Amino acid sequence: MLISAVFTTLANAVGLLLAWLLLPNFSIDFISFVIVVLLFTAITVVAGPLLTKMSLKNLPALQGGVALVTVFVGLVITNLILPGLTIGGISNLLAATLLVWLGSLIAAIVLPMYLFKETLEKHKAK
Repeated sequence: MLISAVFTTLANAVGLLLAWLLLPNFSIDFISFVIVVLLFTAITVVAGPLLTKMSLKNLPALQGGVALVTVFVGLVITNLILPGLTIGGISNLLAATLLVWLGSLIAAIVLPMYLFKETLEKHKAK
């Protein structure tokens, strides 16, 4: 469980960093970056299951987009709570939602393979 939390946090850090680097007016204070990542991760970890449950009950069509909605909600709430994150408008919010989701998704797939490369190689050798 701890390893999963670390990978989720690292994946979210990659996604937020991607949005920070690629979007104009999307900024995260350097000093606040760790706090923004931790709060964003906490919000998405809590909001994800809630949004999934709501979509199963009320909006089955939303099921496929729950991860995107979770990232959107996480960005909005983090932006409201922390002054260290500035999204810079609705277009940046929508673009950041896609970038953070995509960056987090790719990092969640690649990071474990990279960090546990030796373990995977030993397993393949058997």
